[in-house]
Parts: sequence; C-alpha cells; structure tokens
Amino acid sequence: MHLLVFDSGIGGLGVVREIRRLQPDARISYLADNGFFPYGEKPDAALLVHIVGLIGRAIEFLKPDAVVVACNTASTIALGALRAAYALPFIGCVPPIKPAAAASKTRVIGVLATAATVRRAYLRELIETFAPDCEIHSLGAPTLAALAEQKFRGHAVDVASAVAPLFNQPGAGRMDAVALGCTHYTFLHPEFEALYPGVTWFDPALPVARRTLAVTGGLSTPAAARAGAAWFTAPLADMDVMRPRLAEFGFDEVCQGAL
Repeated sequence: MHLLVFDSGIGGLGVVREIRRLQPDARISYLADNGFFPYGEKPDAALLVHIVGLIGRAIEFLKPDAVVVACNTASTIALGALRAAYALPFIGCVPPIKPAAAASKTRVIGVLATAATVRRAYLRELIETFAPDCEIHSLGAPTLAALAEQKFRGHAVDVASAVAPLFNQPGAGRMDAVALGCTHYTFLHPEFEALYPGVTWFDPALPVARRTLAVTGGLSTPAAARAGAAWFTAPLADMDVMRPRLAEFGFDEVCQGAL
C-alpha cells in the first residue's frame, strides 16, 4: 500500500507523523505545493483548478493507492472534484468541530483556520451538524501558516498578534475549546497553549491519521517497498535545514520542481 500525503507546505507532515506512529511500516510519499503557497488567501476557483491538476499529475507519476489531502483549504475546495475525477480513495481533512464541541463545558468554541476555510459553506454545515448548541467564534488568520513554516525551520515565532483577534471578539472570553482548521497549526500548538492555557486546542492530525488507516486497511507494506520521497513543487532555498528536518518524518529523499 502506497500512500500519497498532500499539503500546501509542511502542515501535512503532522499527519505523516501520526500515521507513522500508528503504522511504522507505512509507505508514504509526500507532496508539498510550496510553489503555490499559501493557499488560504487565494481565490477558490484558482485553487480548485490548480489542486486537481497537481494531484492528478502526482497520481499519474507516483501511482499511489490512496491520497490524503492533509490540507483543510484544499479539502474543502477540491475533495469532491478529486473523488469524481479519480478512482482511488481520498481522505480529506476538516476542522475538528465535533470533538471541540463535545469537550466544551461553556458551549462557546472557536475555529482558527485560513480565510478560505472559514468562508466555506462546509464549515457552516459542520457547525450545524456537530455544534448546533454552541456559540461559535471563528478567525481566518492570514499569517499563521507562514509562521508555522518558519517554526518548522527552527525560527522563533510570535503568534500572539495573529491569534488575539479570535479572543477579542465579543463573548469569546468564555471559549474553552478551539478547533484548529489548518494542518500547519499543528506545529504552533505549543505556542497556542502557552498563550491560552485554559483553552483546549483540537488538532486534526491524529483524527486524519486514524481515518486514513481505517480507509486503507492499515497500510501494511513489505519492507522492500517502504521507501518514499518528499516532493516540493518549487526549489527549497534552505535545503541544508529542510533535509534533516524531513528525515525526522521518514523522508531521506527530497525532490524539487514541478511534477
């Protein structure tokens, strides 16, 4: 079983980490669309055409058995079109509204995501289905994904000004749970917790990993076939930093350039 995990950058590596923790012998290829990053502020129509085309080329070239769209923005925009176009399993990623609502004692929850995810009707449907009795505060944060990219590369980051508008909304002081609607935010989880220790932050990485294993039947792979590479759609200027970081996620081979 060969799995392709896709994201606009490094965010999907949090999902990869959880998959490897649950299934250490999984064969995974990773595709990061850093050439079109960030997704969150781009028009939906442009993203739809771009994502479907890129993943289509990756499917043709890499021949995966299943694809994880480990990007909330890409999932909410393109998952339906991908499933209609290609006859293989696609596992998407959605903001963890359901667990956040289930855990909230105050019935006031937050959604921290990209602007593209916040404006999608799918988010409203999730809220109506899983949090109909909750007061919802949402924020489309334009800078957090880029800050996550910086932190991944070893830079110190300050997320306070980016997150504060979520908590400054009227009534938001009672929030006790926040759903993270972008996989990039996995890597900023410690910063969020340090700023707001009374809030429980819900990360999508583990639920997506569990769903992936359920859909694919466990991803068991013969040892001889386990090697996978990390692909980037644009050259990396900091390969000296990124190569050892990617190796931590099981990717010793790094490929750059358009598929």
